[in-house]
Amino acid sequence: MEPLRTMETAVVLLAIAALGGLVMAGIRFAGKPYPATWLAMLHGFLSAAAVTLLVYAAATVGLPSLALAATVLFVIAAGGGVLMNLGYHWKNLALPKWLVVVHAGLAVVGFVLLLMDTLAAR
Repeated sequence: MEPLRTMETAVVLLAIAALGGLVMAGIRFAGKPYPATWLAMLHGFLSAAAVTLLVYAAATVGLPSLALAATVLFVIAAGGGVLMNLGYHWKNLALPKWLVVVHAGLAVVGFVLLLMDTLAAR
């Protein structure tokens, strides 16, 4: 496994997941308490696949410093995603808007860092 291919794959998976995240944030800020379950699950599965690749690469072949920092941010963002899913969505409670913003902010910063390191490694 080479780090560049892993980072490129993670970027693609996270970009697709980010589109779903934007749709879900739009749904929440449009006044609905939470998005459709299938959309939240697809977003989570794609993101988890990317983060798993990054964590595995970090533990085996190593990642550049910005990609490693991005991985840490994605793991923290994933904690917020799990909290929103299990603590609110599954209980049919409205997702806290502040948590949606923090989750998205961490993920965006992580994505930018990962993208920067991926482009620099090419």
